[in-house]
This record gives sequence, C-alpha cells and structure tokens, in this order.
Amino acid sequence: MTFDQPLIPATLIARYKRFLFDAELDSGGIITGSCPNTGSMQGLTTPGSRIWLSAHDGGTRKHRHRLELVEADGTTVGINTALPNRLAEEAIAAGLVGNLGSYSTLERERKYGRNSRIDLLLRDALRPDAYVEVKNVHFIRSTGLAEFPDTVTARGTKHLEELGDMVEAGHRAVMLYLIQRADCSRFRISADLDPVYGTAFRRAIGRGVEAFAVKCRVTAREITPTALIPIDEPGIAGL
Repeated sequence: MTFDQPLIPATLIARYKRFLFDAELDSGGIITGSCPNTGSMQGLTTPGSRIWLSAHDGGTRKHRHRLELVEADGTTVGINTALPNRLAEEAIAAGLVGNLGSYSTLERERKYGRNSRIDLLLRDALRPDAYVEVKNVHFIRSTGLAEFPDTVTARGTKHLEELGDMVEAGHRAVMLYLIQRADCSRFRISADLDPVYGTAFRRAIGRGVEAFAVKCRVTAREITPTALIPIDEPGIAGL
C-alpha cells in the first residue's frame, strides 16, 4: 500500500481525547490534527516522537492533517486503523496467509453473526466460505514480540465468539492479526491486559478458528506486508 501523497514529517506534542493530536511541523508551525486510532496506542504517544502526517484539503474535515506513522523503539509504526483490511488483502494475495489467496472471490464488510460485519469473506464454489476478521496490531512490550490487545476489547471478544459460530455452522473462520511494524519475529495474545479476550481466543482456537499474524515493513512512502510470524500459543496451525 503506497500513500497517495508524500507524508509530512513532524514532532508530536501530545495526543489527547483519542481523536486528536498536536504537533510541530518541521517548518515550525503548530497544528492540531485527527488521530485515526481510538485505542490506547500504548508506547506510541510519547511527546517529542517523530511522526508523519497525511494532508487532506476540502470536504467536511475539521482538521487538515491526519496522523499516519510514529517512530518508536527505533522503528516506524503505522497507527491508522483504517488500513489493516487493505493490507490484509495484500497479504492474502501475496500468499502470506496459508491458502487464502487461492479463493476465487473476495467480498468486504458483509453482515454476519450477531449484528456484525466480517472484514473479508472469501468464496469458492469448491469449498466452504472463509470468514476473515482482521485486527490491527502495533503494541510491543518485549523486544521482537508483538501483542494484542493493548487494552480491554469487548468487541474483539465478541468477534472471536462469532468466528467460532461460523466454524460450527460449517464455514472456515480466520483471525488475522495485521502488525503495522517490522521489528517483531513473534506474536502473542496479551491475556494479562485482557483475560477475557485471552480466554475467548483459546476457546476460538479450540472450536476450529485459525489464527495468523503478519508483520509489515513501514516507511514514509508505503506499508507492505512482508512475512507470516509464529503465534506463541499452543494449538495454532503451523507451529
């Protein structure tokens, strides 16, 4: 995924109210922009961090600038939660996620489960449909180890249960953790931060839900899925 326009470098002053941030442009100007990530963004909101912004003119936007990337732990991290589905499609097409790239059709945002929408629905006349839920990951506490979630996520727990229901209904169900950073070689569920999600994940795997984790190379020009990495959880296929 290549950014439509060159990103603008800046220095983070503060991120607040989940949706907003203040930054100093390299030109010296101070701006307020929108943050396309309502999560806790642990480890990615340190004042003084190097950041990169996209600029959008016209329309109904209140703020021209949008936060896209943050430099943290010596690497560049993508924080825009609107991008993982697109990146997941690229990872699937590149053959990084099992055999999902061999399905004949791909549909987006289809209604399913308990008043939810599945991120990607893969279909093929010769096999069961594959329901793919995508989660954005950018949280690291230990060197080389990406984790999800970084805070309690009741919505994420609901999605795991719904994927399990799809398996029991005769379909294929996949949880795909899309990691918007390259400095990781493993992935795990941070059950200490959300024990309910940790339990739900293990239950989902037991019901037949598949799980994959894909990391990305992130630059100020593009974000590219590069490799499947192992998940530190017993019972995960491929480990």
